Amino acid sequence: MTEPTRIFHNPRCSKSRQTLELIQQRGIEPEIIRYLETPPTEQELLHILDLLGCEPRQLMRTKESEYKEQGLDNPELSREQLVKAMVATPKLIERPIVLANGKAAIGRPPESVLEIL
Repeated sequence: MTEPTRIFHNPRCSKSRQTLELIQQRGIEPEIIRYLETPPTEQELLHILDLLGCEPRQLMRTKESEYKEQGLDNPELSREQLVKAMVATPKLIERPIVLANGKAAIGRPPESVLEIL
């Protein structure tokens, strides 16, 4: 059995809403994870990073005040420290993230998720 399509969603974000709508227009009703309320675990985030083929900073919202306030721009920080910060402060996680068919994509632009559906 295949895993359901999932979207790490922030309903206040226009790109996240557009991505969700795009998925639903394809007849797919994804599992919606409001990641600000229910952040991914460290394991889940590491899995997402592996699927995306990127490092934590590539998935971080570096312009958020929390990024600077927490000193996350320090190049000495390890991958594990950055992941822990993202789990502790989910606002730092880029959105939306869609998981489908054993793959992941960031909905920026929303159309970028179509290739994994």
